[in-house]
Amino acid sequence: MQIDLFQVDAFAEQVFTGNPAAVCPLDAWIADDLLQKIAQANNLSETAFFVPCGAKYELRWFTPSHEVDLCGHATLAVAHVLFTHLAYQQPQICFTTKSGELLVTKTSDGLTMDFPASMPKAVVAPDNLLLGLGATPKAVLAAFDYIIELEDEQGVSSVIPDLALWKTLDLRGVVVTARGTDVDFVSRCFFPGLNVDEDPVTGSAHCELAPYWSQKLTKDNLKAKQLSPRTGLVECQLSGERVLLTGKTVDYMRGRITL
Repeated sequence: MQIDLFQVDAFAEQVFTGNPAAVCPLDAWIADDLLQKIAQANNLSETAFFVPCGAKYELRWFTPSHEVDLCGHATLAVAHVLFTHLAYQQPQICFTTKSGELLVTKTSDGLTMDFPASMPKAVVAPDNLLLGLGATPKAVLAAFDYIIELEDEQGVSSVIPDLALWKTLDLRGVVVTARGTDVDFVSRCFFPGLNVDEDPVTGSAHCELAPYWSQKLTKDNLKAKQLSPRTGLVECQLSGERVLLTGKTVDYMRGRITL
């Protein structure tokens, strides 16, 4: 068996920035344990697999250790592969996923994903969350991740978390955020429970960050920057209970897996 493999930098305008994702087109689903082994061998934060289903595509995402319910940057990478390499002709792609139907549209500004918004709510911080932070939070909230707001961008940049403590938490991960200096807000995202210590650029986290900052800043269109070493930019637009995330993509590598 041979499977095409694309590696794409998402939320990036040049290689070695943004978030790398592996993309594997399939004609039909193969065994789940094989999907997981491929993701483990790729050793990227996410490997995306997709299968045509009528006019739509079934889409699944795997970290090196787990299947996940939602992944933004790998969805962007899959859309890039379809538009750029697989001759997809329509301006919009519909993916069916564990998080429902997701739409990606090709625009003059890049690729725009239509994702469900999730508004974080204030929570009592677990002890290990605060112990692992090593800083004083301005606010602690939760959606599908814990959200920690800090005083400023410098505070986000300087956080050195205790990932062993954060690995014990009950939610997917921890997102540290603050108001930005040259953008509306900044963030860093940590997922030690998924064996992804710090994710370079996390589209799905902006499904919870964008509603939060939209409410705080009273604006629906926001510019966001993730402050990982690779860094990346995400344009966010709130639309009712949905959030539109726009980013650019760059090819890094193309190959073939032989099994």
